[in-house]
Amino acid sequence: MARSTNAHTSCLTEPRYLILLSLAAGPRHGYGIIKSVHALGNSKVRLTTGTLYGGLRELTEMGWLEIVPADANPRSKRLTKAYGLTPAGHEALIQQIARMRWLIDAAAEQGL
Repeated sequence: MARSTNAHTSCLTEPRYLILLSLAAGPRHGYGIIKSVHALGNSKVRLTTGTLYGGLRELTEMGWLEIVPADANPRSKRLTKAYGLTPAGHEALIQQIARMRWLIDAAAEQGL
């Protein structure tokens, strides 16, 4: 059965998928995303800062994330960047979840 998918969502890497998933509950700053992904992966997935910020940059350029206002960091008195899903990012996440469900169903049909 042929399936129409967005080229970007059909090739989302696991870290980028987990970044989107971690932001489904609401905006987070970088360290919050790292902690959320760690929890989502049952402590088996650890994002490095390079992977995180590369993913955030790419997902922002794709229009799936946006930088949202964040509170000042009380220790440094600086504003921290927080990221949130855009409507397009939310839709991409929904499409990715549907794609994975379809793949799991296809495997089940093969007795796996």
